[in-house]
Amino acid sequence: MATTNDLKNGLVLNLDGQLWSVTSFQHVKPGKGGAFVRTTLKNVMSGKVVDKTFNAGTKVETATVDRRDMTYLYRDGADFVFMDGDTYEQIPISEAAVGDAAKYLLENASAQVSLHEGEPLFIELPTSVELVISHTDPGLQGDRSTGGTKPATVETGAEIQVPLFLESGTKVKVDTRDGRYLGRVN
Repeated sequence: MATTNDLKNGLVLNLDGQLWSVTSFQHVKPGKGGAFVRTTLKNVMSGKVVDKTFNAGTKVETATVDRRDMTYLYRDGADFVFMDGDTYEQIPISEAAVGDAAKYLLENASAQVSLHEGEPLFIELPTSVELVISHTDPGLQGDRSTGGTKPATVETGAEIQVPLFLESGTKVKVDTRDGRYLGRVN
């Protein structure tokens, strides 16, 4: 158990038998009346986002979430198999728990896996990954870096927008949160 004063981003709460991750919170002390905490919560399983307000000092039940650094090994049907670097234990994680991170997962890539009572909840990738462009339309004479963008498919199969001058086989840095092109890698 914790109070609303202990809330911080990333904390997982157990409300009505469901797990909710705190994505943002704000302590509010109005001039009249008691203080309260305004939070934005994301359901760990479904991804649904809700706003919830708690009175200041209210007790909330926290869930114990174990975050471990693991290495992605391979895909087995609909599951992704990760290995704990300390124990060498291999854990299959469902496609739903991996979510959009699957677009940027390469074999032997490291990720942080969040577990609750041994059950994988979700994975977090590093904020950026380096991927090779497997296909994009060829650039034309006169294409500049400040011009427009064109679609490109990276080695994991994800499609991103890249500057016109980039060609197939170029290694690029991609933001794993929104799929933005961040730059070339030499």
